[in-house]
Amino acid sequence: MLYIVLPCYNEEEVLCDSIAKLTAMLDKEMPQEAVRLLCVDDGSRDRTWSLIQELSQSNPRLLGLRLAHNVGHQQALWAGLEAALPHAEAVISIDADLQDDIQVIPRMMADFRAGSDIVYGVRRERRTDTWFKRTTALAFYKLMQWMGCESVYNHADFRLLSRRALAALLSYPERNLFLRGMVAQLGFRTSMQYYDRSERLAGETKYPLSKMLSFALDGITSFSVRPIRLINLLGILFILVGLVVSCKALADFLRGQTMPGWTSLLISLWLIGGALMLAVGITGEYIGKIYTEVKRRPRYFEMERAGDNWENS
Repeated sequence: MLYIVLPCYNEEEVLCDSIAKLTAMLDKEMPQEAVRLLCVDDGSRDRTWSLIQELSQSNPRLLGLRLAHNVGHQQALWAGLEAALPHAEAVISIDADLQDDIQVIPRMMADFRAGSDIVYGVRRERRTDTWFKRTTALAFYKLMQWMGCESVYNHADFRLLSRRALAALLSYPERNLFLRGMVAQLGFRTSMQYYDRSERLAGETKYPLSKMLSFALDGITSFSVRPIRLINLLGILFILVGLVVSCKALADFLRGQTMPGWTSLLISLWLIGGALMLAVGITGEYIGKIYTEVKRRPRYFEMERAGDNWENS
């Protein structure tokens, strides 16, 4: 049994087309496979859930899971993975807009049968992205690598997990989810399938710049303490600069060359004040994550399900 998990948030413009394409591909390329398409509605405000209900009545492969509130892409994907675990031998996650190439899915299953527990879907290049997005994405991956976080370059959330890899992933207790880094830490046998990503057919991206920056910050602070160490190095640097300035000021005093230095004083105050604010902000980000973790609140609440094959799957 293969589950294909599709997190959905306000996807009414593309959902019907995406399900039709997936169903046609499965009928043609994998007719003998037992497959379920699990759409997780992440608190959509449009007709996404209504469409899932309608499609599940005519498509026996389709299952729906509706969350009571919008919890974000990573948490919604986690909900789908948890729902699939009791039934699936393998799970593939893919975004509902199908910008990722669904023709890779049969190749992923071939790798799975050959012994791979994790199969990454990796983009060959980023021709469909703007210059800004290509540049920031490259900077993000390089920054993550420098911070000591394992990640696969040009891999998002299009991947296959075997049942044991999925069970290992779901044993992670944290609430601050960065699945790209968490999967890379599992250590099971992995392989990669490369593909070209297409442009979005309709609707708007669910990852504007603000969410991309938040996602990057979550990834860095969830898997690296290097920013805290950089604060220590910055503190040492300012102490050394302070000692040099103090020695110069003392030497000028002994030579009788002391003069009012408003410019140097003002620059020093702004520089040190900015560094302190940055240090407090970075430290606060880690404290905020600790605060979120220790509360141990549920990741999501399930509201209802759609589809007739939950028990039979």
